[in-house]
Amino acid sequence: MRVGLFVTCLVDLMRPRIGFAALELLESAGCEVVVPDTQTCCGQPGYNSGDRASALALARKVIAEFEACEYVVAPSGSCAGMIRTHYPDLFRDAPEDFARAQRFCAKTYELTDFLVNVAKLERVPGRYNGTATYHDSCAGLRELKIKAQPRELLAKVCGLTLIEMKEPEQCCGFGGTFSIKFGEVSSHIAERKCADIEAAGADAVVLGDLGCMLNIEGRMRRRGDMKTQVLHVAEVLVRDVTAEKERGIK
Repeated sequence: MRVGLFVTCLVDLMRPRIGFAALELLESAGCEVVVPDTQTCCGQPGYNSGDRASALALARKVIAEFEACEYVVAPSGSCAGMIRTHYPDLFRDAPEDFARAQRFCAKTYELTDFLVNVAKLERVPGRYNGTATYHDSCAGLRELKIKAQPRELLAKVCGLTLIEMKEPEQCCGFGGTFSIKFGEVSSHIAERKCADIEAAGADAVVLGDLGCMLNIEGRMRRRGDMKTQVLHVAEVLVRDVTAEKERGIK
């Protein structure tokens, strides 16, 4: 399978190792992975802010860069959700391209969904000698029905025991520009999420969206929790996290 890896803006700028982990997972599933070096944004910030013209221009760019691939995969339910769920609405302003956009949407997947339901990945190289709890990020859960897929993959990680928090589906308070426009509300939601993570008592919280990951980690550190690891699911699936922690690798 020829798979295009949509790295996403946040991964590229803030945590590139997630992109490399996604690449390793796709290759281990037998995929030929293509990473267009001109890729940028999926258009979500503009779309959410009402700038449909800019969002449409970026959407056309994304389609042109990845159209030759059999599948497009993103290590983010937010960006994959933007493409699959919102591109059809965006392209209603461009009916001449609507059918093309629909075909593109149909072959776009969030990483864990692709690995479980398309690539049928049977084994993962990751190791984690400890406990983890999983946060269901809003876009992946509500737009793409990403729930069982990451848990199925985490069950394959040697040494990892999954402990569910009380409210894994509750928002972390990020929501992109929501956290900026409604900072006080966002902080309150993040506080509730971090308290739930703390109550679970796991060594790490694992999730599938870097925006949520950065928001949760920032809040946890401000609360004084310097111990609980905050990890993207792709990292856990490919890395020996325990060994890296012992060597002081973050």
